[in-house]
Amino acid sequence: MASSQKCRGKGSCAPGAVPKGQIRIYSMRFCPYAQRTRLVLNAKGIESETVNINLKEKPEWYLEKNPLGLVPTLETPGGQVVYESAITCEYLDEVYPEKKLFPSDPFAKAQQKMLLEDYSKIVPLFYKIPMTRIKGEDVSALEAELREKLSKLNKVLVDKKYKYFGGDTLTMIDYLIWPWFERVEAWQLKHCLDGTPELNNWILRMREDPAVKAVMFSTDAHKAFFASFMEGKPNYDYGL
Repeated sequence: MASSQKCRGKGSCAPGAVPKGQIRIYSMRFCPYAQRTRLVLNAKGIESETVNINLKEKPEWYLEKNPLGLVPTLETPGGQVVYESAITCEYLDEVYPEKKLFPSDPFAKAQQKMLLEDYSKIVPLFYKIPMTRIKGEDVSALEAELREKLSKLNKVLVDKKYKYFGGDTLTMIDYLIWPWFERVEAWQLKHCLDGTPELNNWILRMREDPAVKAVMFSTDAHKAFFASFMEGKPNYDYGL
């Protein structure tokens, strides 16, 4: 997977045309949403080029491609642009049908999308707790809410006797949920997983997946980036 590791910011030159036979992902190395798309690219073995974006000082040319200025964004050699993480992942699964990650059965696919919708309500807590903590405020009520939501996620695995969220093999929903669990230790949220044994087993299984390993950062790297992010000076090129 070709990549331009250092992020491009305001005043930078726009990259040239997307190479034939590849797809370009506009990303940010520590963004969990962009990680979803990078996981899918990796899992499906799609030839891609990475251009990292400085999300605080966005390049003018990037806003012409994605007016929201967010990552991930995909661009094809023909100039087609697709953004929003879950949409980019589904797009890749349809355009590159080898090694399908979503189930082919419409109901099974709908179940994954419903679970993702539920999960999207959990994600804000992953941010809210450390941000409240850094202000020196009490986070016990927020942590109780996160524990309750994670317990429900654990119950999905228990009730269906699944190893993964879509069955006994890793599928799209696992990649869409994963990135925040890679960060729980760095964001001091690991204790919220006490009492969710199946979810903890899922985390261990996910850490062994080749695609997860390929795009993963260490807890120390996540800690360092998150500290810079919380200070309002995100170090997008940390470790390079």
